[in-house]
Formats: sequence, C-alpha cells, structure tokens
Amino acid sequence: MRSFIYLGAYAVATTAQQVYIPADGPSSRPNCSQAQATPTYAFSAFSFTQTETVRTATSVVPGPQTTYAPPYESLSSLIPSVKTTTWGNWYPNTTAKASDTDDKYGQAAWSSLWEVAALPNFTFRGLYSTTVSPTPIPTSELVLPPPDYFGPQDCYSFPDDFMFGVAGSASQIEGAIADEGRTPTIMEALFKPSAERADDYVTNENYYLYRQDIERLASIGVKYYSFSIPWTRILPFVFEGSPVNLQGLDHYNDLINFVLEKGMIPTVTLIHFDTPWQIFGNNMSNVNTDALIGYVDGGYQMDGFEDAFVNYGKIVMTHFADRVPVWFTFNEPLLYSHNGKSINTVIKAHARLYHFYHDEIKGTGKVGLKFNDNFGVPRDPSKQEDVDAAKHFNDFQLATFGNPINLGIDYPEAFKMTIPDFVPLTEEDLKYLNGTADFFGIDPYTATVVAPPENGIEACAKNISDPLFPYCVNQSTTTTTRWNIGYRSQSYVYITPTYLRTYLSYVWNTFQSPILITEFGFPVFAEAEKELSDQLYDAPRSNYYLSFMSEVLKAIWEDHVHVLGTFAWSFADNWEFGDYDARFGIQTVNRTTQQRRYKKSFFDLVDFVETRRGKKTGY
Repeated sequence: MRSFIYLGAYAVATTAQQVYIPADGPSSRPNCSQAQATPTYAFSAFSFTQTETVRTATSVVPGPQTTYAPPYESLSSLIPSVKTTTWGNWYPNTTAKASDTDDKYGQAAWSSLWEVAALPNFTFRGLYSTTVSPTPIPTSELVLPPPDYFGPQDCYSFPDDFMFGVAGSASQIEGAIADEGRTPTIMEALFKPSAERADDYVTNENYYLYRQDIERLASIGVKYYSFSIPWTRILPFVFEGSPVNLQGLDHYNDLINFVLEKGMIPTVTLIHFDTPWQIFGNNMSNVNTDALIGYVDGGYQMDGFEDAFVNYGKIVMTHFADRVPVWFTFNEPLLYSHNGKSINTVIKAHARLYHFYHDEIKGTGKVGLKFNDNFGVPRDPSKQEDVDAAKHFNDFQLATFGNPINLGIDYPEAFKMTIPDFVPLTEEDLKYLNGTADFFGIDPYTATVVAPPENGIEACAKNISDPLFPYCVNQSTTTTTRWNIGYRSQSYVYITPTYLRTYLSYVWNTFQSPILITEFGFPVFAEAEKELSDQLYDAPRSNYYLSFMSEVLKAIWEDHVHVLGTFAWSFADNWEFGDYDARFGIQTVNRTTQQRRYKKSFFDLVDFVETRRGKKTGY
C-alpha cells in the first residue's frame, strides 16, 4: 500500500498544480469586477497631507522555559567513559613548544594536528579573543523600513505551534578555528584562502560575538535560532575514548542558555559539512574531491566514521537535550556523500542517534535530517518522459533517505540503478530505520526544470563518465515558454514561489511526515558591489521571502500540508565556502569592524509572520 501511495503522490501533486494553460491578452483582474463610472476632474487647494507611520520591531518576550529531557546529571551514565580537559590556542609562529609529548591527547599532540594541516596564511586572526558582552539594540535601529506598495494578499494565519526562525552554520560564521581546543576540519583543507582572502579563517567571529548576535535576533523578534556545533570543538581528537573539550561544552552551554534567557528557542545541527580532518588520517590526499555522488567527499564511508559520529552525537545530546527541542543529525548529507557506503553510514548513524534520543534519553523533542533538493519539475508536465525524469531527479535526492527512514521501504530505483556499490538494506535494517525521523527537513531554495537526456536515464546511470551523472537528467532554468522560471539571484537561486507549494505537496504526500523548511534564502544579484544603503534595501530578497511564506500558508490551508516551520538562511552575510560575495544574509556584516546591520528583508519577513499569528503567540 505504501508503495502505491508513494508512486502516485508525485503525479497527483504535479497534475494538480503545475499545468500550462494557454491564454491570450492581458492578465485578468478578478478582484475588480465592479464597473467604474467616468472620472471627474477638479482643482483644490494643495497641501502635503500624506502621513507616515513609524513602526518599531517587537522584541521577543522571555517566558517560562520548557525542558525536553532530563539534565545531563541524570543522563551521564549513558556515556560513562567521558573525561574532560582543555587545550590552548594554536599560533603558527610561536617559539614555545608544549612539553607533554608523552601524552597522546596532550597539548603537544593537539598542536601537531594544526602543524600537519599546514594552513597557508594563517597569520590573520580576528578582532576578538574572548566572549563579547552584549549591548542592547537601540530603538532607532529597530524602525521598520517604508512598506512596499504591493504586498501579499493572503488572509491566512500561521498555526499556533508554527516555528519561525533563522539559521547559520559554525564553519560559515564562527571563526576562531584554532582557538580553545578546536582541531582542523575538511573545511579548512578544502577551501584554503589565498593571500588576499586570509580572513576566510575568521568569517563573522560569531564564536566570540554570539551573545551580541543572539541579542540582535531577539530584539527584532526572532523566536528560533538554528545553529551547528563543530564535532572538533567537542572532541578535538574525534574518536571514542578521547577526552572531551570542556571549553567547547561550556561555550555551547552558555550559548544555549543565553538563547533561552532572551526568550528564544535553540535547535542544533550535529554536522554541517565540517567533517574532522582526522577521519581521513590527517591526510587530505585521502579525500575524494571528485566524489561519486556529491560535490565533496565528507568521509562518511571511512572506517570508524559511524561509531565516532554516534559517540559525538551522544555526548552533545546528553549535555543539551534538556533545553534543545529540535535536533538535526546531518545537514544535506547527499552533497558530501562519496559512494553507496556513505549513504549507508548516514542513515544508520542517524537512526542510532534517533533511537538513543527517544529510547534512552527519553527526549520529548524532535530528531531529523536536513535534505538538499532544488525541486525538480517536469519541463513539460503533459509529457510522461519529462514527468518521469522529474520523479527520478527527486527520488535520487530525497527518496534515497526518505524511503528507509520515513517509510521503512527500500531505496528507490533511481539510487540503486545509479550507484553500483550501494549497500543493500535487509528487512531487519528497514525495521530499525522505519520511522526514525520526526519530520522531513528540506532546504528548498529554488526549483529546477528537468527533462530526460537524449540517450535516456538508464544509459546515463550505467556510465559514471556521463557528464550528467549521477542525477542523469537535463537541468535548466527555462520552461517550454523559454522564460526563466523566476528572477535570478547571485548564484543558482531563482525566485520560484509557486513551485514551492508543489514541492511541499510532493514531500507531504510522498513521505507522509510533517515538513520543516530548515533553510531557504536568496543572494541578491551583485549585492556585494552596492553601496551599504542599497544592500540594506534588499527588495528582491523581501520579494523572495514573502512570496515563499505566502505559498507556505496556502500549502497549509488549501493543500492540507503539515508544515512545522521555516528557518531563513542566513541570519547574516557569511562565508559561503570561499566566497563572501554571494550574500544570503538578512543582516550585513562589515568585514573590517564586524558590525551588523538589519536589512529590509529581515524586517519584512518578521513582520509578515507576526501579522499572521493566530490568537495565541504561536511560540
């Protein structure tokens, strides 16, 4: 029965919403049905009579805090071998050397990890070396921009429990990469900056500015803050049995407590592409930069990864599960999967942590994953081959994980026919995996128009040298009308709100789990080249967010899709893996002073949500 529902859901969503209807002439005006009389013209005394309303953003008001699991003191027996210690910072040109060379986990061993990594140009450190105390945000900075003349026309409200928040990831905002015990990750090794871009190691200095960043989010009215914790800040030597970094635990403990103090709610991602370098034996030549499946080899298939990751996850969960209600085990795992074993590791490591959280910790929150997929829509929905190609494209990216985790069924044919070394799932595997996600997390930045290749999908899937491998479909940004699917951003994102509604319907009806939009955002074209005042007045980004959010409401109320919430990416301009010019942020960041400024889109997005709250606050 589930197979039948699964196969049919995509067709239902597609034929119900993506249909091209030929029409001639101008657009209709269904809201203007009343006939108009002939206008009359007359002179009158002139005066400046318009008025302007000055509105100020409403800060989050702290309320009673909820706990979602017992505190660490009651859970410590679940990870009995944990021992904590601390390390210092690494300075490449220091003449002082640690003397504890006999300690395999000592300061000398810790420093050697950075020496072997041999990062180029690691002489520029940030402005800060300790946590900065927050200062209140002045009222003048919280005044909303002038309202747009045209805006969303919906009359829906968000459910009381709708989660609205913002997101960021450690490697893209924290900086302080060699401070307070953290050890190298593949982020430093794969995206080495040039001499002109040495500040890539610094990013937004959020590691020391996190309190001020949280103060800014609470002041403008954000309720949920989604962030990631770097594995190597908690376990500098990565593997089970090695000591835990007390400074790392203290840092995120304080971060979480400060989020709660400001009336916000934290959500945690355990790994956001930042695999520890030690997974590869401290040798980057072991990394497959030309991964079979994803863009980069994240090392998931390496021996020892699964057990080490689960151990790290257990340590973090036991320490913070009492205060964190939402957990993401992996961020967009397909993009950093090398081969079939990588996928096998991801789904099984995730399931182990899901069972640990719910069965052993007895946590009452939610656990899931975040998936990438710029939703594939058929180039011509009237052609079965285009519909089949879109289904193949989405199956490969989503059903590869969603089938076993959400439905308890085997991998889709799109995956098995393409990846020659996939690890078969047994009936016992499927039973253990089934239902190990409390939601289906997606990052639906945009849509992709899909059609089959000339030689067919099957032929491409059998040939890893095919330039279309592994998705094995033609992807474009134009439909049969030859128009782009939307307004283009600085990168791959197009404003595609109507496709979002189709996407949500597809995911809901296919995987039958509540949906959490864990990232969505828009880098305005050439924003980095604009004056600051023009960066702040980011109307295209406002258009993106408000249209997407309006479609979310329609999906909830008209399509009966259970959408748990949305997290905007990103809460500030950040390091986009070697690039600062593709700016997804809803705040600007001055790279010299680290000063943040709210953009128009931030105000518009928060205002959109808060004006559509139900009778209750929704918090």
